[in-house]
Amino acid sequence: MDTINIILLLFGAGLGGFAGFVIRNKQIKEEGAKVRREQEKALQDAHGKANEMIMRAKNEVLKEREEAQKDERVKRKKLEETEARLLKKEESMDGKVEELDKMKSKLEEKSEQLKKERERAVELVNEQEKKLQEVAGLKPEDAKKLLLEQIEKEFKDEMVSYAKHLEAEMKEDVDAKARQILADAIQRYASETTVESTTTSVPLPAEDMKGRIIGREGRNINAFESVTGVDVIVDDTPGSIIVSGFDPIRRYMAKITLERLVEDGRIHPARIEETYAKVKEEVNLLIKDLGDKAAFEVGVAGLPPNLLKILGRLKFRIAYGQNVLKHSMEVAFLSAGIAGLLGANIEVCKKAGLLHDIGKAVDHEVQGKHASIGRDILKKFGLPEEVLQAVESNEGDTEAESLEAKIVQVANLISVARPGANKDNMENYVKRLSDIEKVATSISGVEKAFAVQAGRELRVFVSPDEIDDLQSIKLSHEIARKIEKDLQYTGKIKVEVTREKRVEAFAG
Repeated sequence: MDTINIILLLFGAGLGGFAGFVIRNKQIKEEGAKVRREQEKALQDAHGKANEMIMRAKNEVLKEREEAQKDERVKRKKLEETEARLLKKEESMDGKVEELDKMKSKLEEKSEQLKKERERAVELVNEQEKKLQEVAGLKPEDAKKLLLEQIEKEFKDEMVSYAKHLEAEMKEDVDAKARQILADAIQRYASETTVESTTTSVPLPAEDMKGRIIGREGRNINAFESVTGVDVIVDDTPGSIIVSGFDPIRRYMAKITLERLVEDGRIHPARIEETYAKVKEEVNLLIKDLGDKAAFEVGVAGLPPNLLKILGRLKFRIAYGQNVLKHSMEVAFLSAGIAGLLGANIEVCKKAGLLHDIGKAVDHEVQGKHASIGRDILKKFGLPEEVLQAVESNEGDTEAESLEAKIVQVANLISVARPGANKDNMENYVKRLSDIEKVATSISGVEKAFAVQAGRELRVFVSPDEIDDLQSIKLSHEIARKIEKDLQYTGKIKVEVTREKRVEAFAG
């Protein structure tokens, strides 16, 4: 029993082990198949990704190749164009070189021909000399002397005429040179002839005030001259300082400004500008008052206020040694008196006489003759045509059409012809300086310009926002060349361009 059980147990154990082996083997096979399927799937996925990456790489390579080919085509086209231009230039240069070679050949041929002709001419001259010596039996020196004598006899009249012509030319050159020397001398001594009409003396309370007016390193005096447009002359004259300028209004305002500064005692650039601005307003009111008084004294009523302002400016103008406003009033009185005797229109004569020189108030600012300028001014203010015609014909440039116009002409001549009123040097001097200033102010970027030192110096102030430092240098040369081209003057004119930019800030 025991043996059978043991055998059965062993058999059962063997059978169980075999069955387990079969089952385990089957499981291993199934797991191996599953692993192979997973490996095949992973391999397929890997192949798919690899193909996709390969395709993407191929597309990128093709795209880069296309761009490279495109760039290459563009570069090739540019190279072809450059090559075409170079070929064209080369052909042109070849043509020019060929032309130059031809010209060189022709010149060499002509040079050789001229050389031969010169040699031939020398030979002919030598032959002629030999023949003359043989015929005349004279030495070369004697033959030359005889020839000159014969020529002198035959062309004596022509030689005399030519000598006179040369003498006349030399005389003209000498006269021109003499005029230039005189003009230079007059220009250098101009201050002696204009000092009474172009300078004003300003008294000082103390001698040390001169140093305060000058300021540290000339700061105050430079600012004063820049603002007022005049020259300030500080010399050894005790107790006074000189203000010089050709424009009487500008000089008067500078004088009043300097007197106010001396009285106040505070002298610095900002104070100078502030005081000058106030004085300028006061002078404008003074000019209006002068015009009102002149019209009232003459008996001319109804003139526009702005016209009276222009009339008042004549108080500061000098012509032919006369104050122009006083001269205008004198012409108005004379015109009215003559008109009363001749039965002409007294009011027209009086008004035209008072306003006949109104153009001189602005002729340094407006281009043209003062008679035409005066007519334009009066026409703008709506004055009658008979007054306009009398003013325009006053200088004789146009025909006087009415009796009143002729009366104003006569009255003007009577006033001008008085003793001591026949000097026009100041008028020409002022006009010359005004023309110099106009040359500068006509250029864009120039804010203001002042002619000083009797016209030997032009101070130009430019806008710092429009003109930089380099342009300032160019501008000075441009103005100098324009003066040389447009104006007649003697000596030298110094052009000084100033560019200054000031910035202000306030601390609250």
